[in-house]
Amino acid sequence: MITKLRPHRLGADGLPVDEWGMPHASVPRLLPGVRAAAFQYDTFILDLWGVIHDGAQAFPHSRETLRRLKDAGCKTMLLSNAPRRAHVLIAQMDGFGIERDLYGEVMSSGEAVRQAMLDRTDPFFAALGSVCYHLGPERDRSIFEDVPVTITDRLDEAEFIVNTGPVDFADDVGTYESVLAAGVARDLPMVCANPDRVVIRLGQRIICAGALADRYVELGGRVAMRGKPDAAVYELCLKVLGSHPYRTAVVGDALETDMRGAANAGLSGIWVTGGIHAKEVDGAYGKPGDPAMMAELCRRHDLAPTAALSGFIW
Repeated sequence: MITKLRPHRLGADGLPVDEWGMPHASVPRLLPGVRAAAFQYDTFILDLWGVIHDGAQAFPHSRETLRRLKDAGCKTMLLSNAPRRAHVLIAQMDGFGIERDLYGEVMSSGEAVRQAMLDRTDPFFAALGSVCYHLGPERDRSIFEDVPVTITDRLDEAEFIVNTGPVDFADDVGTYESVLAAGVARDLPMVCANPDRVVIRLGQRIICAGALADRYVELGGRVAMRGKPDAAVYELCLKVLGSHPYRTAVVGDALETDMRGAANAGLSGIWVTGGIHAKEVDGAYGKPGDPAMMAELCRRHDLAPTAALSGFIW
């Protein structure tokens, strides 16, 4: 399980220890590979970007690790904060050479946003209107499939904004300052279809929709999000999978979304340190991070993952 941290002291080696001098829970147990967890858990909720791939290609061991989990009889679900529908993510996995039969269900924040726009049962979504300004690239428009809204490129015509992230990977938050300010001036509600702030693509940090949503809130705007770290999305995963919480592990690289989401849902969290936080812990894909740096980063995020992996490697 993942627990909240309490203030702690340091041992002789400089690592956190509890009141009995034992390693503190903020030092996650480093596993030699996913195989070490496959005997304790029968269900794995897997992040995509940072665990299975880097946005441009699959990591070297992803296909083999998924196959091994399948052979071990484990259930898997891919849970992504991607602002696109599941079928788009499946096509992407195909393009990366990972066959569909190697993993189970697929869920994304894009699917959740699309469903919320269709259902309109949430008060925020019920009041959105029918004319939408899409802040994001064309490739993300699968979330509007069969949704009865009109997409406009004129902010002064829009009744709400759907934010799926930057149009270009080189953009930063400042690129969209004028758009965000104009939206706030018109009091347009924003739907954020990807709570992630940043991801690593081909070794470079790029901003995501969550970073734009943060700035919108700073300017005084109203935002609704769907996806990790909301506990509800994990509860839905368990319901779909028919799995028990105590036999389920969340595998992800981002502390504030994957591990925070696992904590919010009361699930075990396995932190992949070779992803988004690799430089912060002096690690890399396949290279374990520094334990003291890992412990300090977990302490700053007030999280204690159950275990850690350097990469999604069997």
